[in-house]
Amino acid sequence: MDRDAKIYVAGHRGMVGSAIVRRLSSLGYSNIVTRTHAELDLVDQRDVTHFLGEEKPEYIFMAAAKVGGIHANNTLRADFLYRNLMIEANIVHAAWQSGVTRMLFLGSSCIYPRDCPQPIKEEYLLTGPLEQTNEPYAIAKIAGVKLCESYNRQYGTQYVSAMPTNLYGPNDNYDLSNSHVLPALIRKAHEAKLRGDQELVVWGSGKPMREFLYVDDMADACVFLMEKGVSDGLFNIGTGEDVTIRELAETVMDVVGFEGRISYDSTKPDGTPRKLLNVDRMNDLGWSATTQLRDGIAKAYADFQSNLSET
Repeated sequence: MDRDAKIYVAGHRGMVGSAIVRRLSSLGYSNIVTRTHAELDLVDQRDVTHFLGEEKPEYIFMAAAKVGGIHANNTLRADFLYRNLMIEANIVHAAWQSGVTRMLFLGSSCIYPRDCPQPIKEEYLLTGPLEQTNEPYAIAKIAGVKLCESYNRQYGTQYVSAMPTNLYGPNDNYDLSNSHVLPALIRKAHEAKLRGDQELVVWGSGKPMREFLYVDDMADACVFLMEKGVSDGLFNIGTGEDVTIRELAETVMDVVGFEGRISYDSTKPDGTPRKLLNVDRMNDLGWSATTQLRDGIAKAYADFQSNLSET
């Protein structure tokens, strides 16, 4: 990518989008275009078509999405399906109309079947039933992958799809009602410490295994794919290593300094038993994650505390 190229980052205020902007800026890219939701509603086809037709960016990083944890996904099913379908359909189609050849579409590892072999390879897509608790979000993201594939095949575009594992880091969502497991644990451990609690309540059994990637590593991978000139395909982005939810909770407690015990709320769902990505495709291209889990959690906790001090 030319350092002076016009780059549109959709969803720049979110955790992933803001990390991509940080990474691009650190590499010297200065012509970065962003819009807030108030300035541009990505669900509105007319607005998106007009915006991309006027701006005509050379590259798009498509990090905008409606996201949330198990509870949000399972209760706001129509919202997650509709809004994500509209956002990606509007951007992909309007990008093609306005002559944008290069795009990176951000998906999610939940696109893969609930019970597929581990670690998960890209070719396992659409080989089995999805996890029911986040099926609408997964279906929307699968549609985004297929949109990119189809526009590439029919129109010769170069739209690449990146599927991250569970992300965490600066600008994460710490709302206990709709956040993901790691930021929820950070907040719960912090508040339990302040209250002097004797225990930390963890949803489910603590046995499911999850992989976690620091968001700045994800941003680095996204920019890497664009700079490498990769023109097509689906790429898993992760660390290639996973931990149990129990191990994750213990690490969070250690970082936060909460010395109580863990108790498990078996009335809450576990979700997928295991979800570990095979990252051989990215490794073969020359990229791998660099942030260790404990180090990343320490950075995330520092960010959480700084946000608390600002409110």
